[in-house]
Amino acid sequence: MAREDNGNQKALKGKLLINAKLHIVTGMHIGGGSDFAPIGAVDSPFVRDPLTHAPIIPGSSIKGKMRTLLAKSMCSGYVLNKVDADAEVVARTFGSSAKNNIMPARLQFFDLFLTDETIKAFDAVDTDTYIGEVKFENTISRTTGVANPRQIERVPAGAVFAFKLVYNVENEAELEEDMQLLTDGFQLLQTDYLGGHGSRGYGRIKLDGFDVKVIGKLDVDVEKYNQLFESSGCL
Repeated sequence: MAREDNGNQKALKGKLLINAKLHIVTGMHIGGGSDFAPIGAVDSPFVRDPLTHAPIIPGSSIKGKMRTLLAKSMCSGYVLNKVDADAEVVARTFGSSAKNNIMPARLQFFDLFLTDETIKAFDAVDTDTYIGEVKFENTISRTTGVANPRQIERVPAGAVFAFKLVYNVENEAELEEDMQLLTDGFQLLQTDYLGGHGSRGYGRIKLDGFDVKVIGKLDVDVEKYNQLFESSGCL
């Protein structure tokens, strides 16, 4: 729960649980550790669930990318501001650790796991790795012309992840502004990329199927927010 300037805890008015589907439009790579990889393994594997070995998307990747994109969109100068100088609406939704403005995040991101339908679909497909594809790429030295081949593991296009996000309602007067910021973040994310190598076409995603639920005694028009979030889709 967020702290007010006088050190008291802010009351929690309720929560909004936001569910959606995150579709992989082009192969996505969010890197996992490659230390002690066996001979023949890919050079750059993606992050996997240690229990099921299926690909996952860390919640920190979504949060960090969305916050950076929002901060860039609000930056007044040529150089992006430091995190502790983010706009007030960004600081209160994503959290702030600035000494003069400490605020726990109102948004709680979850790690994303593949839907059951996606797992079943890929079980019937012959892929390079378990629910993964290996893309071969070369980097060529401009001075020597020598090629440096590498193998990058990607989550294939067509995979669908279950997206989940919780928003803590602490100030109902700021709810509309915070939801508009979240909508802007969804739109920026869908017109950018997730993970690495985005300038080469990796990591394009699409969000749809939004389903907002109210937790607590809040009078909220969830259908309005469903439509608002759906309007962020551009691809």
